[in-house]
Amino acid sequence: MRKFGWIFVVTLVALLLSTFTFAEVKAQDLNKMFYEARRDRDVNKIQNVIKTIESTPNFDKDTTLLTILADAYLEYGLWGVSDKEKEKTYEKARQYAETALKLDQKNGRASYIAGAAIGRLAQYKGIVQSLFMLGDFDRYIDNAIKLLNENDEEQRLYKTFAYIAAGMRNRDVPWPLYNYKKSEEQLNTAAKLTPNYSNIYLELGFLYLKTGDKTKAKEMFEKVISMGPHPWLVKTHEEAVKTAQEELKKLK
Repeated sequence: MRKFGWIFVVTLVALLLSTFTFAEVKAQDLNKMFYEARRDRDVNKIQNVIKTIESTPNFDKDTTLLTILADAYLEYGLWGVSDKEKEKTYEKARQYAETALKLDQKNGRASYIAGAAIGRLAQYKGIVQSLFMLGDFDRYIDNAIKLLNENDEEQRLYKTFAYIAAGMRNRDVPWPLYNYKKSEEQLNTAAKLTPNYSNIYLELGFLYLKTGDKTKAKEMFEKVISMGPHPWLVKTHEEAVKTAQEELKKLK
């Protein structure tokens, strides 16, 4: 009987391990598919990521799947849906990111996504309501910066995103809340983390326009145009180049 008992235990452990391994592999595959969808701005692929996760049993109990799903909705809202669907899509991104954080409070990527979703949702609110949302935005973005490990490739990218979000926040809020010096510091920190991401220099260009330094603004826009794309953010770079070209025309 003892022999059969041990066989049962070993079999059960092996089954559990294989289940966990399969779930981990599935999450890795979905994360890669999400990265590809974001890189190419592939609507069908990002819809596939969303549908696959939402049809997975108990996905709402898995912080990794919830994080990928939240990220997918954040991107989908940016370039994959009509204007009238954007607010609802960003709400889903926030909801799933916050659920992921409830399961794992140290999930830095989810914290960034929650903050970024709030930042995008603020544009659909009135000035007073959007200012009230700043507290939640700051809490999530500051938390992401603290949690994300720059020695990990993926986390370094998301830490970069978080610093960009913080820099844009300090640049774009109305007087007397803006802080151009802090914005510049945060965007430059992002550039140190991921120097080959052109959007950083685009945002620096807009910052220098606000401070009245057209020479530096021109320098940043020219840098965007002259550099190559980040390998995982190709379409984002192409859009940044178009925007930089438009801004340079205005500066002539």
